[in-house]
Amino acid sequence: MENMSEKYRQLGSASSSNHEWVERDTRSENGSLGTEGKGETWKKRVSTACLACKKSKRKCSGTSPCLNCQTFKRVCIFDESLDQRRRVAAKRTADELSYHRDLLSDLFRLIREANESSALYLLTIIRHNAPADEIRAYINETLAELTSPSARSKSETESKQTQKAVAELENMKHIINVEGSSPTFRSKVMDIHFLCDEAPVQVPAKPWTSVTADGELVSHLVSLYFAWDWPFSAFLDMGVFVKHMQRGVVGSEFCSPFLVNAVLSNACYFSEFSEAYVVPGDVSSKGRDFLAEAERLKDEAPSQPSLAGLQGTLLMYERYAMSREDDRGYIMLHQAIHMGEALGLVGSTGPRMASTELSQDMDISCRRTAWGLFNVDTTVHTSFLRPSLINNVNMARIGLNPAEDHALWRPYPTHRDPRPSFFSQFFDEACNLSTIARDISRSMFASHRGSNALSPIQRQSREDLYDRIRRWHDLLPEDFDVRYRPAPHIILLKMRYHSLIINLFSCISEDEVGPTSFEPQTPESPPRHTPEAKYNARQVTQTAARSIAALTRLHRREFGVNRAHQFAMYAINLALFTLLESEAFDVLDEDFLTLASAFSVIASRSGLGRNLFHLFRQSVRAKAQGSRIRGATAVPDELRDLFDEGSRARGCSRFDEYAEGLEKLNQKDKYHGISGGEEGLQDCPGLGLSDMLDRYESLSLGKDDVLVERYRPGC
Repeated sequence: MENMSEKYRQLGSASSSNHEWVERDTRSENGSLGTEGKGETWKKRVSTACLACKKSKRKCSGTSPCLNCQTFKRVCIFDESLDQRRRVAAKRTADELSYHRDLLSDLFRLIREANESSALYLLTIIRHNAPADEIRAYINETLAELTSPSARSKSETESKQTQKAVAELENMKHIINVEGSSPTFRSKVMDIHFLCDEAPVQVPAKPWTSVTADGELVSHLVSLYFAWDWPFSAFLDMGVFVKHMQRGVVGSEFCSPFLVNAVLSNACYFSEFSEAYVVPGDVSSKGRDFLAEAERLKDEAPSQPSLAGLQGTLLMYERYAMSREDDRGYIMLHQAIHMGEALGLVGSTGPRMASTELSQDMDISCRRTAWGLFNVDTTVHTSFLRPSLINNVNMARIGLNPAEDHALWRPYPTHRDPRPSFFSQFFDEACNLSTIARDISRSMFASHRGSNALSPIQRQSREDLYDRIRRWHDLLPEDFDVRYRPAPHIILLKMRYHSLIINLFSCISEDEVGPTSFEPQTPESPPRHTPEAKYNARQVTQTAARSIAALTRLHRREFGVNRAHQFAMYAINLALFTLLESEAFDVLDEDFLTLASAFSVIASRSGLGRNLFHLFRQSVRAKAQGSRIRGATAVPDELRDLFDEGSRARGCSRFDEYAEGLEKLNQKDKYHGISGGEEGLQDCPGLGLSDMLDRYESLSLGKDDVLVERYRPGC
């Protein structure tokens, strides 16, 4: 009875699974079927059968050509659309959705940008029931013509300023009504995009993090980090990090649980999957569980500095800079710099070991981290008109690598076309720009505290620095030209260049500089005055702001702005306030609307961005150009409420919630509060460029403990 029960248990187990019991036949040496070695084993059911087997109702072996078709000499055809396996079917559905989404997007773009005859022809072939392939081919051909230099030149000549303004207003309307003011909230379920996601970087979750055991989620986040965040500063070596993370050895010098959790926390900012949220729908909660794990591991780490510890600390700086509430941005950056000095990567002490004494992985990692740290230091401090802290980098530059330049950058997880990365050239040029930025910050932002006027020597220094930075831009590789639609990190590099120009000429207003008399050097020398300025500061900064607008249009057209690096938010915000400073400011200006519409999308991704967008909105309203908005027929009601100073009487809009968290600026004197008035922060007054930078710095990084007070022109 026991044997009989055991037999039935086996049969029941088999019938309840997706498998069947079969007899394993063996062939004798002469090829005939025999029964020697005959036994029971598992055989998986095939997921789909070929069309011939389906028609004849025969069992199919599941691979082309199947055994039946080989026996009967038939053509073996498999219809993959009939494969209903969960993952395969889901991926097929996702690919179809992506195809039709891209087709619809390109169709709208053609209607919006092509001339009337091209749009009417498209309508004609659609009405004549043309197949989808023919429609797709016509759209591709027309869009390719639109992007050619000759077509762009002709379009620019024919278009009028009013038509451009209307187009930008319609674009802003589309952004607000379609993209919305906040990222789409997905319920806490496994959505089809995550189910079908194939991350280009495959890494394990264990033993690196205790937050999740899902290796696919971790691979997704690491892939996002290396696609959108890492290229701009690149203070760790991608190849070395991934190799050691894949090995899973916790004691590695190049990968640690602290570093991995810091990477995952930052990567959540770029993810749209519900798994990136801790609190569903709350953008400020993205990656917070990984951040808590990184903080715990950092506190438990030994005090002795390490390369992975330095890299993780830099990532923590980036995370805190977007959190708006921790006041630890500068603290993390200063800790990273101190660790770099202790390791001999930067500073005056020199490297602890020569490159010849280091392993290949250690050598490339140390050089990448040293110069990446230098890039971060100069970017941060120059952005907020402070002198940089690092003067010397003790490691040699990384040489140009043609193989690295020819490698493709892929806009994961979108289906947009990959681009050549040119990463080796990019990193070298970023280091060159950082060297100029260091000199700008140390000569312009550290020597004139307490004085609102440039000395003749400082004015000459500014002009020399401007000439120097322009030469850098003129000598950039031809592959970086915007005509070739480069990868996002190259667009960001150009944004940084134009931001540096605004920083350089905005630190002192040209109107504050009067003619300064020089004492004659000899009795015979007549008195003379400071020569006229070589450049018009306002004209230079306005041109730079409009260049950032053009780069924003390129970034948005090629990659969207949902995953734009946080520096793009800084550059766009800086350009917007530069345009606001102009005496000829027009709220319907094409470049202004381009920047404002992109800013509304980027700002919605973080608490910091939402606060900055609220301050920006109040600053636009302070210009009192609501009458122009109300009189523009193409402006949607939501946009009128956004920038119209009279909209308060009509009630609050959904952007009013962006003021939540600004109370921080009124809590302590060091924040230079915003004086929200009797009705609170919703009615805080508008800000100028310098005041905006001060609030931006306070909200993102806290106040610098090394330099207690930043120089502010006009104070």
